Amino acid sequence: MQRSHLSRQLLLFLLVGGVQVLLDTTIFIATTALGAPVAAANLLGRVSGAALGYWLNGRYTFATGGSHALGRRALQRFIIAWLALTALSTVMLAAIAHQASLSWAWIAKPAVEALIAGLGFLVWRHWVYR
Repeated sequence: MQRSHLSRQLLLFLLVGGVQVLLDTTIFIATTALGAPVAAANLLGRVSGAALGYWLNGRYTFATGGSHALGRRALQRFIIAWLALTALSTVMLAAIAHQASLSWAWIAKPAVEALIAGLGFLVWRHWVYR
């Protein structure tokens, strides 16, 4: 039973994450194409994805026994973890844009967010929504 619960969580997390990355990446590319700095555009994209992801993951992915995992404590933990992961994402993308080009940062954005999502799954499952 535990294994199927983990499989369900992982599948839902990947589905929600895919939607988040699509939204985040679209906003990142659009705002940087309009001239926004990489760090500001990444923050805007991640905030948009996070708002959607916090609700979907808390309501469905990490819900247990028919009750959602949303609440003040989960939100506080989510914000702390999200800030740390966003800082890591922003540093990585800014470095790519600086060392290579903005176009390479656009290409790298989904891969960077996939790496961040791997770390995020562990943090969300074991600390934020527990």
